Amino acid sequence: MKTLFLQAPSYDGFDGGAGSRYQAKREVRSFWYPTWLAQPAALVPDSRVLDATADGLSVDAALDIASQYELVVIHTSTPSFPTDALFAQDLRKRKPSLLIGMVGAKVAVDPHNSLTATEAIDFVCREEFDFTCKEIAEGKPFAQILGLSYRTPDGSIEHNEARPILENMDELPFVAPIYKRDLTIKNYFNGYLKHPYLSLYTGRGCRSKCTFCLWPQTVGGHRYRVRSVENVLEEVKWIRDNMPEVKEIMFDDDTFTDFKPRAEEIARGMGKLGVTWSCNAKANVPYSTLKIMRENGLRLLLVGYESGDDQILLNVKKGLRTDIARRFAQDCRTLGIKVHGTFILGLPGETPETIQKTIEYAKEINPLTIQVSLAAPYPGTTLYNQAVENGWLAENKVINLVSKEGVQLAAIGYPHLSRDEMYHQLENFYKRFYFRPSKIWEILREMLTSWDMMKRRLREGVEFFRFLRAHEA
Repeated sequence: MKTLFLQAPSYDGFDGGAGSRYQAKREVRSFWYPTWLAQPAALVPDSRVLDATADGLSVDAALDIASQYELVVIHTSTPSFPTDALFAQDLRKRKPSLLIGMVGAKVAVDPHNSLTATEAIDFVCREEFDFTCKEIAEGKPFAQILGLSYRTPDGSIEHNEARPILENMDELPFVAPIYKRDLTIKNYFNGYLKHPYLSLYTGRGCRSKCTFCLWPQTVGGHRYRVRSVENVLEEVKWIRDNMPEVKEIMFDDDTFTDFKPRAEEIARGMGKLGVTWSCNAKANVPYSTLKIMRENGLRLLLVGYESGDDQILLNVKKGLRTDIARRFAQDCRTLGIKVHGTFILGLPGETPETIQKTIEYAKEINPLTIQVSLAAPYPGTTLYNQAVENGWLAENKVINLVSKEGVQLAAIGYPHLSRDEMYHQLENFYKRFYFRPSKIWEILREMLTSWDMMKRRLREGVEFFRFLRAHEA
């Protein structure tokens, strides 16, 4: 079938995209590559990936394009599902014969309710859905496709057996050629990577057991299955030779550094290719590994510190202590590795005192840039189950992760710490971290390195202040 893989336009103005951890309006407008759509698209000949949010397409423009296809696969998430379903309904009105399905963590963990939400959705894919999408596009009977939940002609809902987890990751084709064919590379940017950048996965799954993390608990699993070093470096070489505008490659595996000898081997290969790169990392990578990575083109690490309180880290099964993270931060400074640190407010055990402790901790370890999120109890995670069992969610267990303005909300509240207080501590966190003379001077020094960096930081500064004003409102 003539197939479109779609990141639908946001009626709420969300950015982020199909690779993002949560969908909302960001502090600084940013877009991640829709890797989870590009991967199955690479398996379906003559298909297309359309990222309507990154392209800035209107709803009508996206409907015009989508109605030209026979099969449309929409990526969705818990925050975006209501408007994604609305888009599916509008698309059904445009072309009643169209086959419409959805993929993503939301439908993977709640397939039945996702299908009953609207008759415009014909099927949803559970588990890893690459080959599920391929078989649908090939016209294989729904009843024979593993990992599929679908609506039958009589209106009933069927759930097929689960699709086994993909073991040989080298079976997946490269996503970079799909990026080059279908996407506008300059549309993908964020505050801490060079522009334009490119992101891809060298494996799936994460051995960590963090109770709040969405992907390992819903789609990827807790076993880290990896592509061969040769396979990864072959794709990087293709990018270098065919996409010369790309200034940095981001390995977006949940924790790329889990297998240290492999990370070191890939790093040495990246050094030989002469490519600048970044990756996700846990704040426990030893100095020796960091040194090898730095000497072979590593520029930045994206690190989830989450909290400055060791009991909270224990509560969420982070597998990390603050003393180890402090040593890691010092090692990164010594080696000249930049760090983008992420923090979460409102995890189990949070108090007004631990929030202040985390703010001081962030100032002490001093990443180049930070992202502060509010604890998001996504269905399918241990955190969601805890929130339901303990009554931490709002009345009727309604999950309001974002406001009507697209700003992330505090979905979890405690008797000793209200949602409203957590919500406003987020903006306080940002102000106390960034509005320090030393941090302001650090950013100014960076801006003076080039005119492009000057323009970029000024634009991001305007967006950041708009975010703070919207958040205060």
